[in-house]
Amino acid sequence: MNPGLGICYAGYLPVMAEPTIRLLVTPQEMTAVEALQRLVWSGSETDVIPVHMLLAAVHNGGIILGAFDKGDLVGVVFCFPGISNTPAGLQIKHHSHILAVHPDRIGEGIGYNLKRAQRRMVRKQGLELITWTYDPLLSRNAHINISRLGAVCKTYLRSEYGDMQDGLNAGLPSDRFKVDWWLRSNRVKRRLSRPSRAGYTLDHHLAENAVLFEAVSARGNYPRPPKVDQIPKDKRLVVEIPFEFQSLKAADLSLAHDWRMETRKIFEAAFARGYMVMDFVHSGARSFYILAPEDSTMHELDS
Repeated sequence: MNPGLGICYAGYLPVMAEPTIRLLVTPQEMTAVEALQRLVWSGSETDVIPVHMLLAAVHNGGIILGAFDKGDLVGVVFCFPGISNTPAGLQIKHHSHILAVHPDRIGEGIGYNLKRAQRRMVRKQGLELITWTYDPLLSRNAHINISRLGAVCKTYLRSEYGDMQDGLNAGLPSDRFKVDWWLRSNRVKRRLSRPSRAGYTLDHHLAENAVLFEAVSARGNYPRPPKVDQIPKDKRLVVEIPFEFQSLKAADLSLAHDWRMETRKIFEAAFARGYMVMDFVHSGARSFYILAPEDSTMHELDS
């Protein structure tokens, strides 16, 4: 039972046969969540959310869902209630703080199915918005969050978590996108109903008179970031990021830092001019964000 917000949930959620996804509420289950965090974000004990904090969250409206395969926890998603300042005023929401998948199970759709289950549970609490943050240079995360789930972004956060020391984040400023996932919007419903979005290619967006900001040259096996002096107005923007940023970072930390700083400039300038991230596409072994003026993107949310 989850006592949060006076609503009780019990049993299994029929997301997929294996792994099975269910709510986590006991100290023993939270201990398994601790252990999975240590596998995913290795090297920094201070970045692990401890059992007592996880329990406090689920006893006060938070939701933790775990994916199990033959009794083993292979994925987890955790969110808690919060407040966002929206154009319509202050709005109660959930903020999703972690989505973790066992390193041996990445690419199996576990994270995607956890997010779908999370959406259902938050909607049962009567809420319409989930927010979360992620590193904007991670193309796998961008593909799931923006393209498949239908989240949008108009907020860039510099060094949101300070100096992080875990194996995935150490060495670079912890810049993040904050995304908004409007659970009842037609945009999200359409994205979740389509297992494939084959029609939404790079060429599809470039045909909309888009301005392309692409990697300018290579250093070794990895591209250098685009350099942009000015953001145009009322155009569609296409911004390239590395296809495999963690590999680039491991091979050349200085180049990874260049990518962080140059894309920070681009996204901050674009958001200041009223743009919103509304799509993400791959083209071969290349990755691109699609940005459009917020007014047109919000029309898509409501249409």
